[in-house]
Amino acid sequence: MKLYLAYKKLFSIIFFIILVVVPLTFSRAQTVADLQNQINQKNLDITSLEKEIEGYQSQLESLGKEKNSLNKSLQELDLTRKKLTIDIAVTQKKIDKTNLMIASLTSDISDKQDAITTEVESVSSGIKNTNEFEQGNIVGTLLSENNFTEMWNDLDNMVTVHESLRKDIVKLKQLKGGLENTKKITVNAKNQLTALKSRLADQQKIVVQNTNEKNKLLKQTKNNEANYQKLLKERIIQRDAFEKELRDYEAQLQFILDPSKLPSAGVLSWPLERVFVTQLFGKTVDSKRLYASGTHNGVDFRASVGTPLMAMADGTVLGVGDTDLTCQGASFGKFVFIQYNNGLSSTFGHLSLIKAYEGELVKRGEVVGYSGATGHVTGPHLHVSLYASQAVKMASKPSSSCGGRTYRLPVAPINAYLDALYYLPSYVINTSLLTNRVTE
Repeated sequence: MKLYLAYKKLFSIIFFIILVVVPLTFSRAQTVADLQNQINQKNLDITSLEKEIEGYQSQLESLGKEKNSLNKSLQELDLTRKKLTIDIAVTQKKIDKTNLMIASLTSDISDKQDAITTEVESVSSGIKNTNEFEQGNIVGTLLSENNFTEMWNDLDNMVTVHESLRKDIVKLKQLKGGLENTKKITVNAKNQLTALKSRLADQQKIVVQNTNEKNKLLKQTKNNEANYQKLLKERIIQRDAFEKELRDYEAQLQFILDPSKLPSAGVLSWPLERVFVTQLFGKTVDSKRLYASGTHNGVDFRASVGTPLMAMADGTVLGVGDTDLTCQGASFGKFVFIQYNNGLSSTFGHLSLIKAYEGELVKRGEVVGYSGATGHVTGPHLHVSLYASQAVKMASKPSSSCGGRTYRLPVAPINAYLDALYYLPSYVINTSLLTNRVTE
């Protein structure tokens, strides 16, 4: 009887958990094989589209090496739009694929539910047989029938029933564990689907911005190369003046760096899924050529327009903005400024689209924007400035070099700027970048 009660208690617990965890709401509209075939086809489609994207990216990189001209700028905008359109197609394929995966997982859950139901019935039958046997009077049977053979047969059968019951319960536990794991995967797939749908909407906005940018450039230049060169020259003069003005202001800020308030190396995560550094921090040949100050206050990464950018650690968004509203073609352009919880802060510059808002708490790996070519750039990329949090802040100041308009962006003393690569994961630097570093 004790054995029966033990089995009954275990069965009741398992049965209760199954009823709570497993809803009977799934259909088998398609077979698993059909769904897998469709998933495989989506993967092939995505691979094909990604090759097209690589082709457009290669054309953009080749075009970026040409002399700056109106025709070049228009071609870049057209190629970028085509690439973004394929990006959208890839995202849509990924959405379709994820929907198919969810359908397949749902079917798998349904199959596991049926198997669990079968095992529940088997366990129930085994417990019933055990109960009936243990309730019987074996001594009475022996006295009345004096049939030892029948008794031993009954005992053998009971042992078989107990072993079968044990196996059924083990199988039931395994099925339940597999079911819970499948449900977790399904939840993850649904979260991924939500993220993909958000990305699709963002990519569509960036395409619209691209079209507007082209129309604006044509209107400003009247589709005339001379007008374009004049506009370019004016922006370079204004850009250099704005940079000097900001640099002079930051140089006057007093700050004593306390290393004890800085974290150890490697505490940050990459802001991009694919990492390729194009310019180092500090004094380099490129920085002397591209910046009036002769130094680069951040690290640049290759990132085509519309590439998702992720927070490098948990933190708080202390500022977002667009310096192009103050000085077109100067400074960060669209930016996101985040103060992390580890003593570091960063600015992501030259964005095409901002996804964060001031005061928002962000998690490591969360998308906060998309790369672009706003502000002071020679081509699309991500600029990351890193600072000691104890010194950097958002500031608003009128700019004499930009017609008295007020700029608002992160500012910090010169010695508060840090080399982001020291705090990011290990990275093998392109030897040409090392060659271009200036030593003094």
